[in-house]
Amino acid sequence: MQDTNTNQLRWLYLTVIIIILDQLSKWLVSHYLTLNQPVEVLPVFNLLFMQNTGAAFSFLRDAGGWQRWLFILIAVGISAIILRALHKCSRNDNISACAMALILGGALGNLYDRAVLGYVVDFISLHAGTWYFATCNIADTAITFGVIIWLCVAWRKEKI
Repeated sequence: MQDTNTNQLRWLYLTVIIIILDQLSKWLVSHYLTLNQPVEVLPVFNLLFMQNTGAAFSFLRDAGGWQRWLFILIAVGISAIILRALHKCSRNDNISACAMALILGGALGNLYDRAVLGYVVDFISLHAGTWYFATCNIADTAITFGVIIWLCVAWRKEKI
């Protein structure tokens, strides 16, 4: 019998929303933009369709293909850990559950790309002058915000 004080699996709706937004945006980008041709939206923001075979910041993109399977394995492992943590998470810990749901949605969005396409579709290009941040996507953004929220919660709990 499930303890009513645990189980935050209800937050999986946020995970599904992230996956849908991520995959829809990647589909639109890959159908309407030309690979490696930036489209300026704002002076600090371009849409730039890229196919990333590496990890964050294109880490290991030129490793020869084995990295695809490593990143798939890591994403599956992290997803399983997050699902278990969500299941055990206190019903009152909505902020942590939200963070985990964001991370899970991002991980699964990029996992789908790697498994099906062999690369991750990136398209958000932020820059200031000649300095460019790594091109990313909605999944990466969800992971980033989820990790920031999770770290803030952990830091706050440590302070108490």
